Amino acid sequence: MLPDMAMVNSSDSAEDRLRRIEAVTDTTLAHLGVEQLLQELLARVREILGTDTATVLLLADGGQHLVATASSGLEESVRQGVRIPVGEGFAGRIAQRRERLVMQEITSTTVRNPILWQKGVHSLAGVPLLAGGELIGVLHVGSMLPRDFTDQDLQLLELAADRVALATRTRQARVERAAAAALQRNLLPARLPRIIGMELASRYVPAEEAGVSGDWYDVFTLPSGWLCVAIGDVVGRGLTAATVMSRMRTATRAYALDSNDPSEVLSKLDSHMRHFEPDAMATIAYGMWEPSLERLHISLAGHLAPVLAAPGDPAAPAELPVDPPIGAGSAPLRRRTSTITVAPGTMVLFYTDGLVERRHRPLEVGLQLICDAMRTDSAEAMCAAVMSKLIDADPTGDDIAVLAIRRQTAEELRRLELEFSAVPDSLSEIRAALRRWLPTVGASDDDIADLLVAVGEASANVVEHAYGPLGGTVELHLAANDREVIATVKDNGSWRPPRGQHRGRGTQLMQHLSDDVRFEHGPDGTSVQIRRHLTGGKFP
Repeated sequence: MLPDMAMVNSSDSAEDRLRRIEAVTDTTLAHLGVEQLLQELLARVREILGTDTATVLLLADGGQHLVATASSGLEESVRQGVRIPVGEGFAGRIAQRRERLVMQEITSTTVRNPILWQKGVHSLAGVPLLAGGELIGVLHVGSMLPRDFTDQDLQLLELAADRVALATRTRQARVERAAAAALQRNLLPARLPRIIGMELASRYVPAEEAGVSGDWYDVFTLPSGWLCVAIGDVVGRGLTAATVMSRMRTATRAYALDSNDPSEVLSKLDSHMRHFEPDAMATIAYGMWEPSLERLHISLAGHLAPVLAAPGDPAAPAELPVDPPIGAGSAPLRRRTSTITVAPGTMVLFYTDGLVERRHRPLEVGLQLICDAMRTDSAEAMCAAVMSKLIDADPTGDDIAVLAIRRQTAEELRRLELEFSAVPDSLSEIRAALRRWLPTVGASDDDIADLLVAVGEASANVVEHAYGPLGGTVELHLAANDREVIATVKDNGSWRPPRGQHRGRGTQLMQHLSDDVRFEHGPDGTSVQIRRHLTGGKFP
């Protein structure tokens, strides 16, 4: 008996459509971004099911709305940013119930998106997009003519939705990881600042198992001359945690400008985060060095205390009170500031818990390993040693941030070489460097005041006269012995004649404020050497 030809054709047609559905996420789409991927998938879904439209709406706003993200046939929905509340309209009901839905005839009372009836869509069929049991959006197709979507149509649509959901979630995760990593890299200091009297080094390593989370660190100076250090960890992972981290870092810098009390800065940060990031929680250690660098004022919000190592003494975590994390508890608490004396040669190591916590290793063991690895000779060597000591061959499950800060000794500061861009803004940086360095070599207040003017005048001359439009650099070489400071200001330019009348008084001023001023002009530039005998006593 011959088989029924209608049944054979129907079977062949179904198998062909299934094969085409299976090919919806083939490897030729691997290079596409999320929106481009969806656009191509929807074109294939529309062709396979023979519909006039195919649209994907993805969850947004914490799962409160569906947003039209890609469409074939209803591109206006995407361009106009159509948003459908979950639970309302056609797509909203599918998302709320997580069930397929068919509508034979649509009107303004049955759908929320006016573009559907304005374009003349008559019938709709939709299914939820589920990835790993989690709702990520809705896929619906539409026909301009009356259509009775069959059970086979809906099965094919659900099969296509599975492929679309899996491909979308995979691509979203990849894009979010890349975005989070880029955000993290851009917000962490690309280059640690040059702080006279301090040696700094750092490490940041994202988790191998889970990718970037919310670990961060920051080092910056204030106009007052205080040095600020922050290191923290936002609870969570991925782009969300990295975004919260970026806002937290910005807020910390803003509040730092208003206060020299770390506990006050963290209290304001806590209030800020509770209001603008109510679902976020984070730990942070925030410290402020006095301009003399002799004392560190620090406040801890749920964060591990830094480890200190002074020359000749065993390393140990600082004994500091720890207040609750930022955003923890029902109401802000009064926070505390502690003060640590930091002697020359002392190493201070800040870190996040990813460095010390492991599944197979108690926290106390990790802290002891840090203490065993501590050294005081070099901040860079300190970072290398602690990473080597605590990070083994097993994949890390959390981000790791490490920041080593070492206060230099007076002997190390006898000579200093700095370089600045030959622009007016650099003059304030030069003055700040002198204010920080001169006290370390025994200069009195009078010495500092006079040298600030003399060296500042020589530097200003370089900015004004040494270079043309292409600019150049100002080199500042500082040296000190038992009773004398020698400051040399150098450039590599060709000086242009002074502009205006009554110029040249800068040289007289430099000579008046120092004991000796010498100028050397040559084909490679100009050098101004300023000598000043110290009135504040011998070199420390």
